[in-house]
Amino acid sequence: MAIMFCIEVLSTNREMTVEEFKAWLSRFDADKDGRISCEELNEAISSLRVWFGWWKARRCMKASDSNRTGHIDSAVEMEKLVQYAQQQLHMKIYDYNDDY
Repeated sequence: MAIMFCIEVLSTNREMTVEEFKAWLSRFDADKDGRISCEELNEAISSLRVWFGWWKARRCMKASDSNRTGHIDSAVEMEKLVQYAQQQLHMKIYDYNDDY
């Protein structure tokens, strides 16, 4: 059982465009208000099966939530969230326009 778990974690694909990242994140928007709360962010990060997902979600919210409302609710905050995911969660998120 432990071997199957390790193989499944290693095969997780985290490479995506910014738009795909936003679409993936919106799947965790439980109340469908267009904003991402800390709890919803925790669900998203925990789905990646990273260690201490709750702690990383809290740090991510602290780094991204400029106006301290407890939600990621603006384009600036979403850009900060993308940057945090790239730098701290080691997700490969790229802008589609950068390829051409």
